[in-house]
Amino acid sequence: MAGRLTTERLTLRPWEVDDAEAALGVYGEGGVARWLSPAMDTVSDLGAMRLILQQWIAEDQRLFTPAGRWAIERLEDKRVIGGAVLLPLPPGGDDLEMGWTLRPDAWGQGYAAEAGRRLAQWAFEEGSDEIFAVARPANERAGATARRIGMQWVGETEKYYDLRLQVFRLRPGDID
Repeated sequence: MAGRLTTERLTLRPWEVDDAEAALGVYGEGGVARWLSPAMDTVSDLGAMRLILQQWIAEDQRLFTPAGRWAIERLEDKRVIGGAVLLPLPPGGDDLEMGWTLRPDAWGQGYAAEAGRRLAQWAFEEGSDEIFAVARPANERAGATARRIGMQWVGETEKYYDLRLQVFRLRPGDID
């Protein structure tokens, strides 16, 4: 996994257990958790969030580059506003999924697309030849963000996570 990746306004960095309170502000929001694939229950308290972060940190040690999970931190105030992932998609782990999750007060400011573009650039630098994003059909915000990153809609499938999902694909030539 990469260490820190930076953009004009953001730092993408590995999660730390001390990020639990900030992470709870993302994954503890029902309006956020309901869109996640795979489905994730809303995290109910700080202790549960700490356990999840510990699991993510341990799992990241076993993933092959460019896969991993990052906290999205705003440069201006060092506030964690969300998370981003590059993870192998089930069932076979052959496809690499890019995902982003932001706290609601950070929506609509272009942070997700900015983080996604940077993650994709890094993945392509590391040898990936395509990246996918999946979104529930009713999650119009995720689809719009995927398109802003430069991803192309390729259809719907039930191949991943046993859910009906829209699939978006990005290849190196698609990025600005």
